Amino acid sequence: MQNTYLLTKRGQGMTLKEFQENIRVLFGERDERRGISKSFNHFVEEVGELSQALRKKKLSDCENEFADVLAWLMTMANLADVDVEKAVLRYVGKCPSCKDNPCRCPEGEGFFDR
Repeated sequence: MQNTYLLTKRGQGMTLKEFQENIRVLFGERDERRGISKSFNHFVEEVGELSQALRKKKLSDCENEFADVLAWLMTMANLADVDVEKAVLRYVGKCPSCKDNPCRCPEGEGFFDR
């Protein structure tokens, strides 16, 4: 699979795998000490903060909260030894349920409607 740079900073591309490794390098030791259960609690807290920012429609808050949610998701993936870039391949180019692009699942019966 070719590198598709999803993330950039100062003109440098970063793949999802590289971002996950970045989180591991930055916070891995602390994350290991905290464990997955407490990390999950932090993740849920950040999802709640994202929900509030979305309801308030404050773009700068939304950007920060999306970043926080993604960082905590990567933390949990690291602790669970899951390669997120590999895991998301099930969504590349097709609906994981009906296998079509775009999704043609009947309303109310699609992958995200369960």
